Amino acid sequence: MALLFDEIDESMLSPMMKIYLDTKRKYSDCILFYRLGDFYEMFFDDALTASKVLEITLTGKECGLKERAPMCGVPFHSADGYINRLVSAGYKVAVAEQLEDPKLAKGLVKRDVIRIVTPGTVTDSMALEEGKNNFLVSVCLGQGADRVYGFAAADLSTGLFYVTEIKDETSLKDEILKYAPAEFVYDRLMEFSGFSFDFLEHQARHVLRSSLDDWYFEADTCKRTLLEHYRASDLSALGLGDLKQGVLAAGALLLYLYETQKDQLSHFTAISPYSNSGFMRLDSATRRNLELTETMREKNKRGSLLWVLDKTKTAMGARYLREMVEQPLVKVDAITARQDVISAMLGNYIAREELREYLGPVYDLERLMGRISMKTANPRDLIALKTSLEMLPPIVKLVEELLENNNENGSSSLLQELSDHLDPLEDLSSLIRDAIVDEPPFSVREGGIIRPGYHEEADRLRSLQQGGKEWITTLEESERARTGIPKLKVGYNKVFGYYIEVTNSYKNMVPDDYTRKQTLTTGERYITPELKEMENTILGAQDKLFSLEYDLFCEVRDRIGAEVVRIQKTAHALAQLDALASLSVVAERNHYVRPVINESDEIRIREGRHPVVEAMLAGDLFISNDVSLNCSDHRMLIITGPNMAGKSTYMRQVALITLMAQIGSYVPAMEASIGICDRIFTRVGASDDLSSGQSTFMVEMTEVANIIRNATSRSLIILDEIGRGTSTFDGLSIAWAVCDYISDKEKIGARTLFATHYHELTELEGVMEGVQNYCIAVKEDGEDIVFLRKIVRGGADKSYGIQVARLAGVPEAVTEKATELLEKLTSADINLHAKEVIQGQIASTYSFVQNDIFSLMDRMKQEQESDEKEQVLKKMLESRDLSRMTPIEALNLLYEMKDLIKE
Repeated sequence: MALLFDEIDESMLSPMMKIYLDTKRKYSDCILFYRLGDFYEMFFDDALTASKVLEITLTGKECGLKERAPMCGVPFHSADGYINRLVSAGYKVAVAEQLEDPKLAKGLVKRDVIRIVTPGTVTDSMALEEGKNNFLVSVCLGQGADRVYGFAAADLSTGLFYVTEIKDETSLKDEILKYAPAEFVYDRLMEFSGFSFDFLEHQARHVLRSSLDDWYFEADTCKRTLLEHYRASDLSALGLGDLKQGVLAAGALLLYLYETQKDQLSHFTAISPYSNSGFMRLDSATRRNLELTETMREKNKRGSLLWVLDKTKTAMGARYLREMVEQPLVKVDAITARQDVISAMLGNYIAREELREYLGPVYDLERLMGRISMKTANPRDLIALKTSLEMLPPIVKLVEELLENNNENGSSSLLQELSDHLDPLEDLSSLIRDAIVDEPPFSVREGGIIRPGYHEEADRLRSLQQGGKEWITTLEESERARTGIPKLKVGYNKVFGYYIEVTNSYKNMVPDDYTRKQTLTTGERYITPELKEMENTILGAQDKLFSLEYDLFCEVRDRIGAEVVRIQKTAHALAQLDALASLSVVAERNHYVRPVINESDEIRIREGRHPVVEAMLAGDLFISNDVSLNCSDHRMLIITGPNMAGKSTYMRQVALITLMAQIGSYVPAMEASIGICDRIFTRVGASDDLSSGQSTFMVEMTEVANIIRNATSRSLIILDEIGRGTSTFDGLSIAWAVCDYISDKEKIGARTLFATHYHELTELEGVMEGVQNYCIAVKEDGEDIVFLRKIVRGGADKSYGIQVARLAGVPEAVTEKATELLEKLTSADINLHAKEVIQGQIASTYSFVQNDIFSLMDRMKQEQESDEKEQVLKKMLESRDLSRMTPIEALNLLYEMKDLIKE
C-alpha cells in the first residue's frame, strides 16, 4: 500500500524531503511539480494522482522512511504538456523551480514555487484555443442596500480585464455563461446566499470554481491593489467610481492573479468597466437556441453563426469577431461606424485583399505580449513577434489608402480611429532583427540565440569557442599523422569532456604522452596536457557565452515588454480590421446587403435568408422570405403550418438577421431595415433538465416566465410551440394567455413571432390588436404533401402530422390507423368551439354553454344514464356566473361536464 501525505513521520525524512513537505503545505490544493535536476518530481498523493491522469510510471523514493514514498516525474523541458493535461482535468499545478545553479549551491539547492497554473491562468499557446479568450471570472455579493453582484472577467493570456455590476441572479448567470470562463472564483457570501452553481455543469468544458478567503474582497485592499497596479490616484480615473461591488470583484481577481503568477502582470495596462445597457442582452437560452458560436448538439463551431462569419486571418481577429457576435450593439452610431468600414472594404477589393494577405503572417500579438510581459517568452516567440511587426508598415499604408478612398465617398470615424492606433513599430522589429538569429533554439539557456555583430563580448567568446573547435579538428588530423593510428578520433561528451579515442587493435601504437581517461569494451580514451588546456578554454568560453546570451536575450525581451501599451493598441486595431474585413468578405461572397439601422420599432426584411442553413445547402436551394414587424399593427405574427415545413428556420433567421445587423454586419436579404432591439428572447424546443429536477414542460415554462418578466416593447421575441409539453386544454390556455399578455401594449407590446400548432389561436387576428396570421405554404398531392418553405398571409387549418409521419418512414399500418382515429376525434373535438367563442359568432357565452350542455344531457338520456348526473350538471351550471366568464373559462366548464358524462 502506497504511503500517503498524512501518514508521514517527518522526523524520519531526509533534509530535502522536509523542505519539499514545507513547500507542499503552502500549496496543499495544488499538485506540486518539484524540480530536481532535469525532472519535475511529484511525491506521495500527488504522485498517485499524476501517474493516473498522465499515464506515467509510478515509482518510489527512499527518503528515510520505512516505506518508499510514491514518486513519478516528467522531464523539465517537456513539462508544459503534462501541466496542461492536469489543468484540463481540473487540477491546479504549482511549479517549484531551482532558484540557483546547482553547481554553485552550497548545500541544498534553493527551490520555491514560481507560478501556479490553473484553468483560468493558462498561458501556454498549446493549451489555448486560438480564436477564443480564456477567461477567469470573479464574483462577489454585496450586502444590505448594496445587494448587487460585483463581476470581473480577465484573460491572463491577453491582458483583457472587464468589470461591471449585475442586479439579479438570473442576469449574473447569463453574464457568466457569456464569458464561458475556464475558472470561476467568488466570495463566501455567494455560498451562504444559496447561489446555485449547477448551471456551470452543462458547459462544454470543465469549469474550476472555488471560494476565496475574505481578505481578497476587503474593500481597502481591493482599492489599493487596483490603484497601485494602474498607477491611478482615484478610482474615478479608472471609471470605477460608481462600481463599489465591481471594485471588490476586480481587486480580488487581480490579487488572485498576483498570488498564482508571482508576477506584476505588466501587460494588464487597462481595465474596462462596462454596462449591459450598451449591448443587446442575450440570455443563455437565446445563445443556445440561435447557435451563435456553437451548435446545440455537437458543441462544434461548424454550423453556428460564427462559423459562417469567421473568415479572419489572425487569432486576435477571430476572438474579436466572437466578441462582436456575443455582444451586439444597441447604439446606432456605433453600428453604422462598423458598417462604414465594411463598406469601405467592399468598395476597394484590391486593398482589402492585400490587407488580408499581410494579416496572414501576423501571429497572436496579444498572447505573445502576455508571455513577454510575464517573462515566459522564448527566442522563437521573439522571432514570431518580429515576423508580425514586419507586416505593419504595408498594413498601415493600405489602411491609409482605404481611408483616403472612403473619405471621398463619406467619412468613417472608426476607420480613422483604427488608422490612428496603428503603430508601425519599426524600432522594435529592427531590435529583434539585429539581436536574434533567424532560427533560434527553443531553450534560452543553451546559446545560439544572439546574432553575430550585436554584442562585442559575445562575438569574442563565440570566436574563441569556434576557434577551439577548429583546433580540435586540426588536432585529430595531426595526431593521426604523428601516431600512425588511422582511426584515431577526438570526441566530447558532457561527463568526460574532450578525449582522444583509440580502438583496441591500435592500443600498442599509443604514444607515452597519452594519459588513460576511460576504458571501453572496444577501446580506450585518453587525454593530453595540450588537449586538457584547450578543453578548459573552449568550455569556459562556451559557459560564459551561454550565460551572456541569456542575459542579452532577457534584455531584449524586457525592452520589448516596456513597449506593451504601443503593441497592445496596435494589436487591438489589427483585430478589429481583421474582423471587419472578414465580415466584408462574407458579405461579398454570400450576397449580403447593408441594413438600415434606426431607432424605429420596425423590423422589415425583404427576401431574408437563414445565414447558416443557406451556407450548408449546395447551390441556390434556400427559399427566401419576407417579414414585417412593428409595435403597432404587426407586433405579433402567429405562424402555423406542419412540422418540418420551416417555421423554426424562418423565425430563427429573423432573429439572426436582426442580431447580425446590430453587430454591424451586412445581412442575408435583398433589403432590410432594423429598428434597434434591446434584447432577443427565444423559446425554441425544450428538453429535460434532469440534473436540477426539471421536466421538459418545467424548462419551457421557466423560459417563458423569464421572457415575460424581462421583455420590453423594444425586444424581439421568438416563441415556438408554447404549451406543447402539457395537455391540450392546459397548453391552449397557456398559449392563448401568453399571446394576450405579450401583445398587450400596457404590459409588453413587443415584436413577436409565435409559431404554434394550436390553430384556434389564428382566430386572435382581428380580436387582439396587432396580431396577424401567417403560415407555411404547403402543396397537397393526395395523401402526400410538399413543403414550399414560403411564408404567406393567413392561417393553416391543420398540422399535416400524419403526412409528416409518413414522410419520416412510419409504417403504413400505423399512419392508416392514425388517419382513421383523426377523423373520429375531429368530428367530436370540443376544441372546435374555440373558434366560435373567439369570433363571437354565438350570441353569448351563456347561450353557448347552455345549448351545448342541453345536447349533452339529451345524449345522456338516450343512453339511459341516471337522473343523478343530470342534477349534478344543473348544479354545476347554476354555481357559475356565466355572464363574467372568459372564453377559456367557458371552455373549461364544458370540459368538466364532458368528463362527468364520460364517467
